[in-house]
Amino acid sequence: MNRNHNPEQISRREVLRRGIWGTAGLMMAGRLSSDAQAAALTPPAKAIAKAKAKSVIQIFLWGGMSHNDTWDPKPKAGQEYMGEFGKVIDTNVPGIQLQELWVNLAKQADKYSLIRSMTHRNNGHETAAYLMQTGHQPGERLAYPSVGAVFAFSKKDYKGMIPPYVVMTNAQGRFSEEGFLGPRFKPFATGGDPNSSRFEVEGVVARGITDERQTARRELLAKMNTMGNAMAASPELAATEDAKKQAYELILGSGKDVFDLSKEKSELRDRYGRHTFGQECLAARRMVEAGVPYIVINFPGGWDTHSNHFATMRRQVPMLDQGLAMLLQDLKDHGLLDTTLVWCTGEFGRGPKVDWQPPWNGGRNHYGNVFTVLVAGGGFKGGHVVGSSDDVGAEVKERPVYPVDLLGSIYQLAGIDASAKLPHPLGAEAYVLPPLSDKVKSGGLLTEIM
Repeated sequence: MNRNHNPEQISRREVLRRGIWGTAGLMMAGRLSSDAQAAALTPPAKAIAKAKAKSVIQIFLWGGMSHNDTWDPKPKAGQEYMGEFGKVIDTNVPGIQLQELWVNLAKQADKYSLIRSMTHRNNGHETAAYLMQTGHQPGERLAYPSVGAVFAFSKKDYKGMIPPYVVMTNAQGRFSEEGFLGPRFKPFATGGDPNSSRFEVEGVVARGITDERQTARRELLAKMNTMGNAMAASPELAATEDAKKQAYELILGSGKDVFDLSKEKSELRDRYGRHTFGQECLAARRMVEAGVPYIVINFPGGWDTHSNHFATMRRQVPMLDQGLAMLLQDLKDHGLLDTTLVWCTGEFGRGPKVDWQPPWNGGRNHYGNVFTVLVAGGGFKGGHVVGSSDDVGAEVKERPVYPVDLLGSIYQLAGIDASAKLPHPLGAEAYVLPPLSDKVKSGGLLTEIM
């Protein structure tokens, strides 16, 4: 799937239609179900502990970023394994080193921890992404919801105007993020470009149509409405009207203001980086302030570097380094880091040995045997390294961490019971995370950094 395509070109009328009804559908899908169906959508069992993480920001490096070239460098492994990136730099935490391009994150190492022994041994994009996002093995008979959908399902007390599960700017697309929970818990993909002069969320703000014109259209539509009495008498139509009001609030009200980055100082926007990823990070911080439970940033451009690996890394690492480092600092400055959990990884890493043969000519291939995950805030301690890989970054050396361990730790810090049952539309037995058994590999929760 190509994630770099430009947003579909559509008419203003179609944009407005999608803004009112598409957004309403995303926010309110399921509201028109029967009372029995609504009753089935109860939250998982009581939270297992008081939540430390009120919001989560997931930075998804789709395609898989090399661990050797980033957060688990092997400077003594030689060119066969390190290629052009044989140098490392110290961080502000003694003993933790990064590859030399990470000049900004090196100054923030006290705010995050690195899991250098992440593993699942799955090398397929779709299957590895599903595993990292759900904790369940691919190929089972059920299509489980992603961690973001579980958050949207669990956080019943969230009353914000912005949907509880937001993705910038395009949905992950490697699997059905909502799984069997259904469209009510599908992520709201913003579209648009936060690095533009105005972050116009696709399907919410119609380009070229002013707020005044939007309001005038709404008033005209209200005057033409001849079904007022019918709506009052019908719960289904009343729910539809309520959904439309919420959609308009996202278009014209306080919900829209969250996406207006012009309200931030120009100097701060510069520090995040005047590129799409940097401004996505700033938008994510503003959504945290608005109380949005789960926010995903899909890194624009991807990291699937079978070829042109080192050139791609030199282009993209500075953007990721700047945006992520500033996000951590800005959350700290706003008093939000302790209650905002940030995690950053791809579906897997890249092969430790550089493939110098044609047609790759210095590329790295898919690699799920071992890779690195960055975690910060929300109850995770900073300045630590969990586990290690071997001398060339090919295998876990100590303390393996599996997807159920990582996601289980995230759920625990968010006060979500990972052993709770989820409602399946056909009554199948399903759980937030798979019960531990001989078939489920686990090294245990990340208690050493919680």
